[in-house]
Amino acid sequence: MRAALYDRYGEARDVLRVAEIDRPEPGPGEVRVRVELSGVNPTDWKSRSGATPRPIDGFQIPHHDGAGVIDAVGDGVDPARVGERVWTWLAAATRRWGTAAQWTVLPAAQAVRLPDGASAELGACLGVPAMTAHWCLFADGPVAGRTVLVAGGAGAVGHYAIELAKHAGARVVTTVSGPAKAELAARAGADLVVNYTEPGAADRIREFGTVDRVIEVALGANLDLDLAVTGPQSQIVTYAAEPADPVLPVRACMSANVLLRFVLLYGVAEADLLRAAADITAALADGALTELPAHRFGLDEIAAAHEAVRSGAVGKVLVVPS
Repeated sequence: MRAALYDRYGEARDVLRVAEIDRPEPGPGEVRVRVELSGVNPTDWKSRSGATPRPIDGFQIPHHDGAGVIDAVGDGVDPARVGERVWTWLAAATRRWGTAAQWTVLPAAQAVRLPDGASAELGACLGVPAMTAHWCLFADGPVAGRTVLVAGGAGAVGHYAIELAKHAGARVVTTVSGPAKAELAARAGADLVVNYTEPGAADRIREFGTVDRVIEVALGANLDLDLAVTGPQSQIVTYAAEPADPVLPVRACMSANVLLRFVLLYGVAEADLLRAAADITAALADGALTELPAHRFGLDEIAAAHEAVRSGAVGKVLVVPS
């Protein structure tokens, strides 16, 4: 099969290559998926660059997310799953078989049935962004009837945080940096979209209501705004690291009586990940989730795909393995 891979860390064009390798066979408890689309996330280029290094088992095929069809199963997996359309999550976590290839193998639970009517494009958009959004939203309990602030509502995590929060019965306000991103966030269903670069952003959010939970993409840049709009016992949940670690205003955080939670998907308990996958699939079946604007690259353009994500492409970068 053709696969994109690397065997050392470095810049995309220095280490990524496309090679012909043996097609993997599923082991016990695994399925093999013929990949239609592979989704690229910031975590993929960070791992490949060495910014967040993990051991390389001879070679590494990147990307956790994708969509395709199960074409073989290992021992202990229901043979009836052959032919099932699926979306994948954390395919390359502690494994060499990511989705940037014509086939991938992964634990059966990490290939989740795509409901009828859900496109492969939508399936490939999920994985890391939707799973991260789910844990950020629900780690501290239900959000029904609560007010949620999603920072960066035009990003992938922000997009699914808006849609999952609305599906769960929350009121959602989101912040963006310009009109084009505001349109994307409004399309996702946010009740209020605020340009955080404009004067009076905090006042507009406070008029909407005291925020109970913040889903934060840039804690250092946005903490003053978050503290200004939250109330006692609110939670600020952050899932992304900035180039420089923020200085925490301890007294202001104490006075606000907020809970700060830090999230890295790789450390979330398996039971919580499985619950997230089930909830996301239920939301898919209800038509509550939508795909992001897509930027498609061929497998031979894998380096350009990584560069597009690193440069902050708005929407979802997808690689077509075939």
